[in-house]
Amino acid sequence: MDQNRYRPGRAHTSRTYPVIPPIYQTTTFELDDRAYADIQGEGGLHETWYTRFNNPTVDAAAAEVARLHGGGDEAGHSLIFASGMAAIATTLVSLVGAGDTVVAARQTYGDTDDLLRRDLPALGATVVRVDAHDTDAWRTMIAEHQPKVVYGETLSNPQLRLVDLPAVAEAAHAVGARFVVDNTFATPYCTRPLELGADVVVESATKFLAGHSDVVAGAATTRDPALLEEVQRRLITFGGCADPHAAFLLWRGMRTFRVRLAESCRTAAALADLLAKEPAIRDVIYPGRNDHPDAAVVRRVMPDAAGAMLTVVLHGGDERAGAVLRRLRVGVEATSLGGVETLVSTPFNSSHFNMTDEERLAAGIQPGTLRLSIGLEGEEALLADLRQAFDTP
Repeated sequence: MDQNRYRPGRAHTSRTYPVIPPIYQTTTFELDDRAYADIQGEGGLHETWYTRFNNPTVDAAAAEVARLHGGGDEAGHSLIFASGMAAIATTLVSLVGAGDTVVAARQTYGDTDDLLRRDLPALGATVVRVDAHDTDAWRTMIAEHQPKVVYGETLSNPQLRLVDLPAVAEAAHAVGARFVVDNTFATPYCTRPLELGADVVVESATKFLAGHSDVVAGAATTRDPALLEEVQRRLITFGGCADPHAAFLLWRGMRTFRVRLAESCRTAAALADLLAKEPAIRDVIYPGRNDHPDAAVVRRVMPDAAGAMLTVVLHGGDERAGAVLRRLRVGVEATSLGGVETLVSTPFNSSHFNMTDEERLAAGIQPGTLRLSIGLEGEEALLADLRQAFDTP
């Protein structure tokens, strides 16, 4: 028999050096002495031997996320998950147990809100909520409740209100709490929460990081290797690992991250100023505008770019907003965000459909709200599209 015939387990020992990471679409890898030692000593966390634990393509995506956040060296201090919610849920469950308290923003993504309202209390944790933009309330609740974890989103959805990350981080650390920040809307292009005091950054990598509306993934990033390892153990146990092909698409999307975000943020800022002059619009909400209620915080937290998310409130309420949405020709009527195309949605029948009108008002979501995730079409094309949608009977 030919002893030099192809052996599947030897494929990863090639001496070629590809410019982009190969897709290691394999469940398992040939074992060697290092892998056995890692399995027996550290539970298999570090060596590559089974894709639910580690995979070179997934590791490449993790290293790129860490680089964007300034979170680690070439090995990276990031983990990649099957979705953003897998990253958020796994991180919180890793840090919170029965008898612990979480102080969290009242304004969070809908499924995160379910996790905070139902799932963490079912595990024996207490969750206390505060308004995301009320820094004094953060300080008071953190000092009073001595939480294990403090949780917030850099920008709330769809109100685009800001958490004062340095101030909340200081309050959290004063009582020994971990500060976890969802940075999906802001992205590391606009702010890097680890540099402002956050202990862990979680994200839906589906959105701006991947950037092409073709992959679902999540990420968690930290500068603390021990904390990363604790979350990784839960990732392995819960099975929320990323598929290698999805990880490759994420890696590829991040190669154009800065170029995409630079253009989308520029367009969002220009479009916000143009829309502020439109008679059909009652209010424009964009963090980069001087009339934003958190403008002072924006200058501290996002000093160089104010993001690619834009919210407008139309005269005529939700019925008018829904009609305008259906008449768009350039913007796409769809949920999600962060793609190269502009995605537009109405919260009353999508992201916040499970709230009553009164609950949406209490959360600061006005009737007639349109949420826009700005893509690469340019402000002139988007303005013309919105104008024709406003004017068409």
